[in-house]
Amino acid sequence: MNIILFDGDQRENLLPLTFTKPVGALRMGILSFAERWGKLLDATVSYQTESYLQGKFETILADENIFINPAFFPSEEFITSIKHLSLDQKLTYKGQIIAAKTAASSFESVTNSVEFPSELIEIKYPWDIFTHNFHAIAFDFDFITAGRESQPISETNRVLHPERIFLEEGAQVEFSILNATEGPIYIGKDAEIMEGSMVRGGLALCEHAKINMGAKIYSGCTVGPYCKVGGELNNAILMAYSNKGHDGFLGNAVIGEWCNLGADTNNSNLKNNYSEVKVWNYAAERFIKTGLQFCGLVMGDYSKSAINTQFNTGTVVGVSANIFQGGFPPNLIKHFSWGGPNDAPKFALERAYEAAEKMMERRKVPFTLEDQKILEYIYINK
Repeated sequence: MNIILFDGDQRENLLPLTFTKPVGALRMGILSFAERWGKLLDATVSYQTESYLQGKFETILADENIFINPAFFPSEEFITSIKHLSLDQKLTYKGQIIAAKTAASSFESVTNSVEFPSELIEIKYPWDIFTHNFHAIAFDFDFITAGRESQPISETNRVLHPERIFLEEGAQVEFSILNATEGPIYIGKDAEIMEGSMVRGGLALCEHAKINMGAKIYSGCTVGPYCKVGGELNNAILMAYSNKGHDGFLGNAVIGEWCNLGADTNNSNLKNNYSEVKVWNYAAERFIKTGLQFCGLVMGDYSKSAINTQFNTGTVVGVSANIFQGGFPPNLIKHFSWGGPNDAPKFALERAYEAAEKMMERRKVPFTLEDQKILEYIYINK
């Protein structure tokens, strides 16, 4: 089976997270959207996305292709409906195409339509990622661990509901409190929870990720592959290769890849007057209502904050921004900002390349020509 994850209308609303990657490459729960669909359908997965991203996120075509909109989270009924699609048939949901099966390179010409009858979780805005992350962790945990046996949990730990805790090969946890009463705790391959940490499920600690000593991790958190976290996290997602290694609070937040939050960086996730949070929307070019009372920080790839940075409730940070000036930064921080304020100069593109290359080199990941082209496109056009 060959799956192509296509960017639907949600992509524009999911910016800044999707400036540097397709919707299908985002992470929620334990897995990225692409990893999840690949495992669920035992299939090859590729992407159909913006032309400037296709050099890195290519489309792989086969004799028969199943196109899926990854902004809709899988359910058992959704998976079954996709498996039962006939050739040149599409599945729709509330006026949107959510899947199609065709031998063509595009599903646009498919006319035979079947309406999906049940409710689906739609990831339309960045805050939907942390809103539904607890559900995604539980879904992935049940799927990934079914019929498998966890590595043993060290007796140095205090544990509640060990049957809802799973350690992959090479995972390390010592002298910590693990409470899986409310949700599962997944500790990925070669991941580590260091001494004195207090963890409440659901938690997804992905491969090679680390929770530093004395951390307080509340439910609904995903610490993506090779991420490091410390301090206090609540309902927060770090996609991959990002660090929040020191004290400070991160809550109701989504952090992209290759980001770094300096020591004692904090974000507010609740307004002083307890009113609904508004967040910048790139598609509408204005702040829009989220419908949420708790909404913290959304940060695009390659962005960084200095020590003691204080983010306001509902702050959006673009791609490759450096926030280091005193006081509260604005609720919208532009791409390549050098400082954070609205009038801050723009970070030189060559310097942005250099910073990205050095950060990635530390993790033995190459900064490729395609990565460079993506940043250049955003720098010039966005």
